[in-house]
Amino acid sequence: MRLSDLLETNINQFGEFPFIYFKEKTYTNIQSKVIADRFAGGLREYGISEEDKVIVCMPNCPEVIFAYQGITRAGGIIVPVMFTLHPKELHYIAMNSGAKAVITSSLVLEKVEEALNSLIEKPLVIVVDKPSNGHYVNFYDLQPKESKQGPAIDRKEDDIAVILYTSGTTGNPKGVLLTHKNLTSNAENSAKHNELERGTTIGVLPLAHVYGLTISNICLLLGSSIVVFSNFDTAEVFKAIDKYKVKTFSAVPAMIHALVSYPHANQYDTSSLESVSSGSAPLPVALLHAFEKKFGAKVYEGYGLSEAAPIVTAHKDGIKIKPGSVGIPIPGVEVKIVDDNGVEVVNGEVGELCVRGENVTPGYYQNSEESRKVLIDSWLHTGDMARMDDEGYVYIVDRKKDLIIRGGFNVYPRDVEEILNAHETVSEVAVVGIPDEKMGEEMVACVVLKPGAVVNEEELIRYSQEHLAKNKTPRRVVFLESLPRNGVGKILKTHLRKCVVDIKIN
Repeated sequence: MRLSDLLETNINQFGEFPFIYFKEKTYTNIQSKVIADRFAGGLREYGISEEDKVIVCMPNCPEVIFAYQGITRAGGIIVPVMFTLHPKELHYIAMNSGAKAVITSSLVLEKVEEALNSLIEKPLVIVVDKPSNGHYVNFYDLQPKESKQGPAIDRKEDDIAVILYTSGTTGNPKGVLLTHKNLTSNAENSAKHNELERGTTIGVLPLAHVYGLTISNICLLLGSSIVVFSNFDTAEVFKAIDKYKVKTFSAVPAMIHALVSYPHANQYDTSSLESVSSGSAPLPVALLHAFEKKFGAKVYEGYGLSEAAPIVTAHKDGIKIKPGSVGIPIPGVEVKIVDDNGVEVVNGEVGELCVRGENVTPGYYQNSEESRKVLIDSWLHTGDMARMDDEGYVYIVDRKKDLIIRGGFNVYPRDVEEILNAHETVSEVAVVGIPDEKMGEEMVACVVLKPGAVVNEEELIRYSQEHLAKNKTPRRVVFLESLPRNGVGKILKTHLRKCVVDIKIN
């Protein structure tokens, strides 16, 4: 199946229904197709043809979904970009991808213009919420002169549909190539694994992130409606659960933390909520228990990455929930855990998680060297350290690059983070390693306290030592008002390392 087939199949199977709710507006699935078709025709008239790249960079809104469908119908390749990126990052992506057009909104327009300013060949700029002028064209003005719309360009399943640039925490971001089959098979298998039912869900994840993109694809497959949010607003999410009787939705741990911490949650009827799927970053076990206790809804933690389009493993209804685990592989996906020599380890041992299936990327855009590093004998080497138990449940231990080697011994930050997250005063924590002459690396815990909580460094270090071997506990604790995160809520440990690198270890 191709991305353009999702909307066609949706209409044929379910007829017309409200597909997108956004603020005070509602768009049906048929209205969405009409807009996408017109937009595709407009792109073609502006010279956007097969395999041309089109950047979509703006907060969540219906036009993001219309643009995705329009680009693929025109035969182009979607380049989703987080609107929170710096102009320099956006400049690199525009230059590296060779984008022929950029679709954006007034909120991001100034940043986009700065990013494109020094390009020799400037892409067409399309703005969703400003009238056309000599510098850019309005999204809805981009219509074909002919009233008739031609059919979608006939793309094959194995053709590239999306180039998704990674966060670029080390050097320039890499463009992950994702085919139509990568994305549609992952959406189908995720829906099958979770036995999802038709209904209304919440689209609060960034549509520019592969997790949010996949959720929108799953909605098309299921015939579900989606309440789209431009940004995460805790009160508005509760209102949506109450108004639309939402049974399930997908989020990231930072959002789950905000929902648990919201002091006015009891003002809303959340009794319809049965489960929340969590991904993109590790979910602290203490937070999982707090959410389930407060709302009486299950939290199904899963795991994925951009290179796997993205979902690899997940919990689901009907199987044992193992807190701390990211569940079992979804249908169509194989996993194994290997040592540094590529040899599969026995259950219970830690190694690098590898993935194989129709969802796995064919490689990175114009970067064969990096592609060869991560794709070995059809297996994607994820760079994530994990272990598997005898029942096939996967436990993510840490990113390979976040591993701390203290005195020659491997220490996994997540082990420490789980302990500190269980302390009554701690709201959030991230553990990083810093260089140390004596031990090679030492651990620093960066802690955000709960409002009004009081605790000192010595108490938290002592608490850690009561639950872990002394060589696996932090030597210093730093108190912060908040933890740095990227646009999808993942903690940026690279930023934290820079903040604490000058701390002295006694």
